[in-house]
Amino acid sequence: MSDASSNATFTRRQVLAWAGAAVVLGLGGRVAFADAAATKKAINEVVGNKTLKEGRVDLILPEIAENGSMVPLEVEVDSPMTESDYVKAVHVFADGNPNPDVATFKFTPASGRASASTRIRLAETQDIVAVAEMSDGSMYSARKEVKVTIGGCGG
Repeated sequence: MSDASSNATFTRRQVLAWAGAAVVLGLGGRVAFADAAATKKAINEVVGNKTLKEGRVDLILPEIAENGSMVPLEVEVDSPMTESDYVKAVHVFADGNPNPDVATFKFTPASGRASASTRIRLAETQDIVAVAEMSDGSMYSARKEVKVTIGGCGG
């Protein structure tokens, strides 16, 4: 006598459908969004016990994003980018997306300048924070609010 469960076969599509249903049911049918506390925690994981200073970081975003699914973002950090003084990384956070960690850009003195651009997805009107990690261990930040008129992550 054979066990009936050993003869059961499932298609990939069935397994994915069941997994998707389990995720939706587990989240109460809604997508969870980060909040100011989650964003602060994510920033603290990067910054640690160092003091976060204002300045040196230029965060370029539109004040109003007509489409949240592709918001242009540029970040530049004022640095000589020499062997003794350069930007190691820039971390970008958003406090209204499902995950507050948006992007990390890494640099070396060979980068020439600490500048990066991309497009990001924003679920709703929210603050974007860029944190620059310098080679001497210091940390600088900039914050900007972006008003989203048509949903990105959240629809």
